[in-house]
Amino acid sequence: MSNLSHIHPNAKIGANVTISPFSFIDDNVEIGEGTWIGPNVTVFSGARIGKNCKIFPGAVISAIPQDLKYAGEDTTTEIGDNTTIRECCTINRGTSDKMKTAIGKNCLLMAYVHVAHDCILGDNVIIANSVNLAGHVTIEDWVILEGLAAVQQFVKIGAHAFITGGSLVRKNVPPFTKAAREPLQYVGINSVGLRRRGFSNEIVLEIEDIYRTLYVKGHNVTNALDVIEQEAPSSKEKDQILNFIRDSKDGIMRGIS
Repeated sequence: MSNLSHIHPNAKIGANVTISPFSFIDDNVEIGEGTWIGPNVTVFSGARIGKNCKIFPGAVISAIPQDLKYAGEDTTTEIGDNTTIRECCTINRGTSDKMKTAIGKNCLLMAYVHVAHDCILGDNVIIANSVNLAGHVTIEDWVILEGLAAVQQFVKIGAHAFITGGSLVRKNVPPFTKAAREPLQYVGINSVGLRRRGFSNEIVLEIEDIYRTLYVKGHNVTNALDVIEQEAPSSKEKDQILNFIRDSKDGIMRGIS
């Protein structure tokens, strides 16, 4: 640890942590063993950083929310093991809604990403440069957002979804899909990503059939869900898709136009 950094005496710093010059570590901070904190990083109160993370210069972790309703409640920012936070990312801590902002394990947030209060990110999420997440966004495991995408508050993005660069995400994005265009719409399933992660061809084709029923065959959402329930083979992926859509009270992204 550099003597050119400010480290609050009450901060809990694990073994083999590197804190580079000119970084600021506040009170009520925990940093897991093996983590590297680069120069000029600011870690405010409430940060809970896991093991073997890498946080690059200019990042600001656990600043208070940019939310006028925030009343000083004692909230946290959680970052899972083996996650990398690149240059100038800003991650705000939670409000009374969820009491935390959380980023899972093995994630990569590229430069200039903003994660607002009460966002919950799963494991193995990749968020490319200059993506902005508004408050209360949920992103499930294995999602990829390309650069310059912006996600509206309270939106949920399902596991293994792929969002193209520059997209404006205003509706929930179901799992296993690819989303593109403006307004954002379904453009297929994320078959390349699924196969890379070990999904069999049979499962990939079954997922594709489900979304063909939902988005291509002219059903409304209610009818499509009934058809999928009755006709699609039983699988955990089918249940995952149906549950996601049924829980999306504010609607899902549109179909191919």
